[in-house]
Amino acid sequence: MKKSISIITMFGLVLLLSQDASAMHIMEGYLTPQSASIWFALAIPFVLIGFVSIKNKVKKNDKVLILLALCGAFVFVLSALKIPSVTGSSSHATGIGLGAIMLGPWAMCVISVIVLLFQALLLAHGGVTTLGANTFSMGIVGAFSSYFIYKLLKKLGLNLSLTVFLAAFMGNMLTYVMTSFQLALAFPDGGSVVGSLLKFLGVFAVTQIPLAICEGLVTVVVFNSVTKYRKDTLVELGVI
Repeated sequence: MKKSISIITMFGLVLLLSQDASAMHIMEGYLTPQSASIWFALAIPFVLIGFVSIKNKVKKNDKVLILLALCGAFVFVLSALKIPSVTGSSSHATGIGLGAIMLGPWAMCVISVIVLLFQALLLAHGGVTTLGANTFSMGIVGAFSSYFIYKLLKKLGLNLSLTVFLAAFMGNMLTYVMTSFQLALAFPDGGSVVGSLLKFLGVFAVTQIPLAICEGLVTVVVFNSVTKYRKDTLVELGVI
């Protein structure tokens, strides 16, 4: 467990030192006030339910707090990787799959909004006005897709490591499909949302696919380590 946390920390330091901190997620002021408000309104119910979900999990098993801390750090560190793809946004890992698998998607809605807020205020990554949009793409679409893909593949009897990899990989990719859709709605190409969406997806794909593969592999390593040291907790949570 400690070894995995050390790996995450070192990985994060390398990313933070090697990337320009000028852009990440959808940046501050990039969306119109009306668009930003809509994404806030859509994200708020998920975050509120997430708080209740976390409270109930901790009440049943206080060891969940350790997993919450680990997943929060994992999301913060991996989403610090940023490779500029297009003005106003960038490609980056999300780290959302690990928490969605172990704690469920509702809890990750809360963790995501906290991480995104800290990054916006302390690192100038993303933005406060775009917090709702970024939370919706990463903390809601990414988390729920990872969770349901994991549950489906697990039920089908697929190898556990491969299941974790695919869940994390697809959570990352679908986060960026959603981000591309958000940007396409805000900036339709000649009035065409579809045309704009295809362009954003094409720009992101160059860097996002290899990043998603890397995220899937790192997620498997950390998940296997957590399983080794916290198997009882994961069994109680119904993860394994």
